[in-house]
Amino acid sequence: MEQRVVRFRRYAWWLLGYTLLVVLWGALVRATGSGAGCGGHWPLCNGDVVPRSPAAQTIIEYTHRLMSGMSLLLTGGLLVWAFRLFARGHRARRFAALAALFLAVEALLGAGLVLLDYVAHDASTGRAAYMSAHLANTLVLLAMIALAAWSARIPVPALARRGCPRFLMAALPVALLISVTGALAALGDTLFPAASLESGIRQELASGAHPLMRLRMVHPVVALAGGIYLALAAALSLKLRPTAAARSLAVAAVSLVFIQLAAGVVNMVLLAPVWMQIVHLLLAGLLWIALVLLVAETSVDRLSLKAQLARDQ
Repeated sequence: MEQRVVRFRRYAWWLLGYTLLVVLWGALVRATGSGAGCGGHWPLCNGDVVPRSPAAQTIIEYTHRLMSGMSLLLTGGLLVWAFRLFARGHRARRFAALAALFLAVEALLGAGLVLLDYVAHDASTGRAAYMSAHLANTLVLLAMIALAAWSARIPVPALARRGCPRFLMAALPVALLISVTGALAALGDTLFPAASLESGIRQELASGAHPLMRLRMVHPVVALAGGIYLALAAALSLKLRPTAAARSLAVAAVSLVFIQLAAGVVNMVLLAPVWMQIVHLLLAGLLWIALVLLVAETSVDRLSLKAQLARDQ
């Protein structure tokens, strides 16, 4: 049984990495304006199952669709494996089921982007709102896969809990807010590129500036204030006599906050090149996962858990 759990956990962590790669490729689709690479067709690409003589944008979009389709199969495998391996009531089952649910929603949202024509150079408010919902769903999906892997190592159906401090729980919506404003700012960078940092600031301060351009000014403020809160929350969690895993996650979260803030400055100075947008998103994803796991690890009462395990033996 123990070896099977180890294999399940390895698969779940691998799936988490693959899903993050799919998310990054989706950002590449947006940053390169390749969302319309398959036209207005879905699930077909320009009316074909396999595009013929595809352009670069078509290849980028079609690759993303193939990767997303593979995610559906792999996450389905995680769900089946969890239900075969763990007893009824085990949290690994619950998180695997939620991962499958949110991935299904993710696929529908991705299809909606194409069918509603929220791609390429569309700068509508509807696209901004839709992208915000899409990103929020993506982050929850990553959290569910990470928690499926994390909870699998607890060999009891229900985890003993002591309750996570509110200041640490609040870090998750703060991180979500930072990520959403960052995604909208990145969309503004794609749709309204600036020739220089100075000209970009002038564009943002102009009286008739598009809301997405103004968000390029809002995001750095939100990121700085929110990043300070995230770092403080993670640092304060070290005073809760955490486990070794929680200490490592807290240190990782604090480190990622400052690396991410530095990356944001570089991204702004370089006028948001595509590669830097991808790096920025990768760091955001890693920080989010670290925070989710830190909250989960801090919520477990290890003393009660040890007593429960002793009774079960």
